[in-house]
Amino acid sequence: MDRFIYNACDHGMAGDGTTNDQPALQRLVDKLGASYAIDSQPRTIYCPSGLYSIRDKGTVWRSGVSLIGAGRVATRFALANPGDPTAPTPLAYFTVQEHGAGRDHHMADCTFAHFEIDGSGVYLPEYNVLAKGLGIQYALRGRFHDLYIHDTVATGFGCDFLQDTFVDNLLVEHCGRLENDQWLGGAGIGIGVGGWGPVERCSITSCTTIHNGTNGIFFELQRNGWVPPRGLRVIGCHSEGNRFGISDWGTDGLVVSGCTLIGNLQAGYDVSSLGTTGVAGRGGIVTGCVIEDNVRDGVAIGNTPGPYTIAGNRISRNGRYGYWQHNLGGGSQVPAADLVIQDNDFWDNGLEGILTGSSLVASTIAGNRIRNNGRRAAPASSGGGSGVSYTEWSLTDATADWSPDGHRGKRITVDGQNVIAMGNGATEIVLAPHRPGALTAWPKRTPVAGSTYQIPASPATRAGIALAAATFDPTIRNNRVWDGQAHQTQTYGLQITDTGTCESGWVHDNQLDGNALAATCFDTAPDGGCWHHNLGLDECTGTDLE
Repeated sequence: MDRFIYNACDHGMAGDGTTNDQPALQRLVDKLGASYAIDSQPRTIYCPSGLYSIRDKGTVWRSGVSLIGAGRVATRFALANPGDPTAPTPLAYFTVQEHGAGRDHHMADCTFAHFEIDGSGVYLPEYNVLAKGLGIQYALRGRFHDLYIHDTVATGFGCDFLQDTFVDNLLVEHCGRLENDQWLGGAGIGIGVGGWGPVERCSITSCTTIHNGTNGIFFELQRNGWVPPRGLRVIGCHSEGNRFGISDWGTDGLVVSGCTLIGNLQAGYDVSSLGTTGVAGRGGIVTGCVIEDNVRDGVAIGNTPGPYTIAGNRISRNGRYGYWQHNLGGGSQVPAADLVIQDNDFWDNGLEGILTGSSLVASTIAGNRIRNNGRRAAPASSGGGSGVSYTEWSLTDATADWSPDGHRGKRITVDGQNVIAMGNGATEIVLAPHRPGALTAWPKRTPVAGSTYQIPASPATRAGIALAAATFDPTIRNNRVWDGQAHQTQTYGLQITDTGTCESGWVHDNQLDGNALAATCFDTAPDGGCWHHNLGLDECTGTDLE
């Protein structure tokens, strides 16, 4: 074997599932790290197939030391803390808080590849941010490849400030077990940014994140006053069943391409002030993604000064809005400028295809196909007694005759519990999990047969495009907005609500006819601008009207 590759079993590690291998691993990492510090030659620890028990203490990692296994399932690291119930016990960590990590004290030239981290054996009285699978800060020239990380207390892959680093082919599942909607850190892949300055070159490719406590993947600016960095990319990833699919909480120019964001509980793609510093991302590009079947929103963007581009995506069958522009309290409330929503396919969403609920300036909505939205159109309903039954994932009323998916995204009350409808048929409603990775939709217990349920009414209007906040100098062009269903649910092509405005808009060449009630609804009249050649609003026939 190469003289710079060290077989772990020749250096005190057993891999038998019984011996605590953490002390031997720490000794070997320290030895090889010291050698690297002398000659700058990286070394590799090879762990053959086996179950390596890591108990009661995490391993402090060193520059120039790589950890390689025989395969995701073949080489397994089982984390546990039976001897110290307060010990977070990550497999490997190197942090600012614990070890003084920084730009001038970073971890360089390390690869972690071809193994599994099982965090299910770590039990803590409360959430601890250090209870990760991997927790490295300030990595330079790192590579994280072909890892399976699951069931950690906190984030599975929680590494910050990654420069010239590649993260690829990770499967991260059911991490953030103790996340309780307060910490917003129990993610699959969580990357803190800003420590290296205005550019951090890091690519996340071909990763899968499933049923994690908060995000499948998130980026978070770590300190107020730092510049949101450029250079970050997410390519070809899959995020399913998390609270958020992918979140941008403080980057500049994040590129997200070719990803699948489905079945997440709050939003498929999120830009907001939820991160540590309350700074939302800006300048990002989301393109070529499938954003579908998320319990609430497909894309939710807020608290950003802009710009941001959402282009060429399929955004469909989400429980509430296809695209929601909004501002959360506590974050920036400035109008978002230069947003672009272009060439997307919005269809079959619960309410509006596009809803702007916070102010926009000089933004563009162009070339989108927006059809058959507003599926949440069924009236209020209630029932109980004979014919009403429940399972872990459904509500059935044999006497009902609900319109298909007419209750999508509604909050249903049964026996003092609230659940959310994913969709419905004539007599059965399919329910969303009450939290990521839950084995049931019910927060407490499955109701007994005959229990009374209450389903609220639907909103009266559900437009393809709705401007519900101040909108100045928008360009709205070349959109086709219609409803082709036999029983139409998308009420208008374009609506300006009583809380919205459209000032100095350039609105032209849109096809707005063919909706349930009318092409347009102006609760607030447009103010100025140039409107022309909008089918359903103008008397145009498709000929040149100049």
